Amino acid sequence: QVQLVESGGGLVQSGRSLRLSCATSGMPFTLYPIGWHRQAPGAERALVSQFSYRDNTIYADAVKGRFTISRDTAKNTLFLQMNSLKPEDTAVYYCNRVPDLGYWGQGTQVTVSS
Repeated sequence: QVQLVESGGGLVQSGRSLRLSCATSGMPFTLYPIGWHRQAPGAERALVSQFSYRDNTIYADAVKGRFTISRDTAKNTLFLQMNSLKPEDTAVYYCNRVPDLGYWGQGTQVTVSS
């Protein structure tokens, strides 16, 4: 079974940065689109950024210019560099294939204070 382990979240002030990591195992890391999703309190989970089949990077409008997705294929690890964080970025962040596997890891909490 594919395993997804997210880490790197925390509590930061508005304008600061965080780098999230997602260690994966059990699947060909570059064979499928993979990305970061987030779920804010009271909201549905939404895609934030992903690598497409052609290795293009895609970003939600809300994070363009602030977030950068990257990966280390040797370590099967996905990253999300988040700069200029805003309170509205507060959410639990998850990595998953796109479309998702049908199950999720534990996620990592990101809280941005104003």
